Amino acid sequence: MRRDTFLKSMAALAAAGAFPLSAFAAANVKMMVPANPGGGWDTTGRALGKALVDSGAASTVSYDNKGGAAGALGLAQFVNGSKGDPNALMVMGAVMLGGQITGKPPVSLNQATPIARLSSEYNVFVVPADSPFKSIKEVVEQLKKDPGSVKWGGGSRGATEHIAAAMIAREVGADPAKINYVAFRGGGEATAAILGGNVTIGGSGYSEFAEYINTGKMRALAVTSETRLPGVNIPTLKEQGINVVIGNWRGVYGAPGITPAQRQTLTDMVLKAVKSKSWIEASQKNNWTPAVLSGPAFDKFVDDDFASLRATMVKSGMI
Repeated sequence: MRRDTFLKSMAALAAAGAFPLSAFAAANVKMMVPANPGGGWDTTGRALGKALVDSGAASTVSYDNKGGAAGALGLAQFVNGSKGDPNALMVMGAVMLGGQITGKPPVSLNQATPIARLSSEYNVFVVPADSPFKSIKEVVEQLKKDPGSVKWGGGSRGATEHIAAAMIAREVGADPAKINYVAFRGGGEATAAILGGNVTIGGSGYSEFAEYINTGKMRALAVTSETRLPGVNIPTLKEQGINVVIGNWRGVYGAPGITPAQRQTLTDMVLKAVKSKSWIEASQKNNWTPAVLSGPAFDKFVDDDFASLRATMVKSGMI
């Protein structure tokens, strides 16, 4: 066989996904992080990128942060700019689903390609160290007196901390529709607002606040998990008489228009990365709960969670 004919044949087989991932050089992955630096999606995306490289699943990973509107701005850029790109990944999760429900995004998550769920993290509610509020009970008492006087800070509208705030209000007999929720484009902005006393109480994943809790700059009042987080001495909402439990999962999607073989290759790359020492260490450091899911099971999970979040939002008066 002539050399040029052979090379063309190999290229055609590669494009069709006929060879396993290990048969070719690792990919140069482009990671869309639909949030500003410093938040949970940013931390997740960069930890995954490092794990992809450390595990040999990718040779390089570049990052593009595009925050705003619960990830809708980044999603629009990803959908419109990455069509058919087999090496493109986008961080997403429950927050993006919430934003799709509460907002009017220019594009739909359904246009991108599901790859895998990675982990789950529970929200922690905190106040600045000099806050007059010493417990979630005191915040709730103020909430019942005047819902608008309590400024809740967190991620974009529809984020799990926003949903949790509405659920808390409903649970304690306050009007969820009257909660004063201040949305920020990224974890860094929300953290600055909390530390500066620009909001009454803030919510986010434990990993985003851990440094400030441990150094005494923030006081943690409650966590949204069923039981206390391992090694973290923060009481749950439930043990304080507020029956609210909600988790925040994160995952990754691929570009629109990729082939089933390309989707499988991306999935294999991600699954290889999350088994690496690098990813396991990042998960332990950030108190992420492993929740890996891929293929049809992940597709079904997203559909089911979308329906569940919508039902919760309706019940809590958010939509």
